[in-house]
Amino acid sequence: MPKHGKKYSEAVKLVDADAQYEPAEAVALVKKMASAKFDETVEVAVRLGVDPKKQDQAVRGVVVMPHGTGKTKRVLVFAKGEKAKEAESAGADFVGDQDMINKIQQGWFEFDVCVATPDMMSEVGKLGRLLGGKGLMPNPKAGTVTFDVAKAVQEIKAGKIEYRLDRAGQIHAPVGKVSFDEQKLTENLRALVEALVRSKPAAAKGVYLKSAAISSTMGPSVKLNLQSFR
Repeated sequence: MPKHGKKYSEAVKLVDADAQYEPAEAVALVKKMASAKFDETVEVAVRLGVDPKKQDQAVRGVVVMPHGTGKTKRVLVFAKGEKAKEAESAGADFVGDQDMINKIQQGWFEFDVCVATPDMMSEVGKLGRLLGGKGLMPNPKAGTVTFDVAKAVQEIKAGKIEYRLDRAGQIHAPVGKVSFDEQKLTENLRALVEALVRSKPAAAKGVYLKSAAISSTMGPSVKLNLQSFR
């Protein structure tokens, strides 16, 4: 068993391990227990009633957090001509075509999200092994393969995140920073849960939202009352 520090041990005493807290109450408790010297990320883990091994029960999507995530993402856009100009005007950090592909092949990865126009995907696809391994490959389902590059860049900068079911049947996602006020964190949390509900696969049977917990980067987790979201 790993040993926890004094601050964590004191914080965990504030949580009733058997209780399920209302969203606003859980958020307040997470903020109270955060004790790191940096602005911790507030994260949510949701266990879904789906079988991650079955393709027809896969859960994946995107959601724009109403109040952002507290992290500014560096956006790379693969585009040419007018679309490249649109991406630059929208605030993309890096824009290019073959020049950017060459940089990545040489080991450059100073970006957090990739967007590509559909006509660029035949070339970008050659980076599959490099980008795919880091979860950076543009994908239509995530809205990162599109001719509307301006909208894609603006949404990412505004706080759009992608969520995806892991092998354990859980979704992990950030909903902001400890420095956010309680209302903003609660509204971001609700936006995520509502997006998950909209992503429910038709093949999923029984209880879909099984359990959820919220925590800060270094703090204890707090169980959520999912009935509040229904």
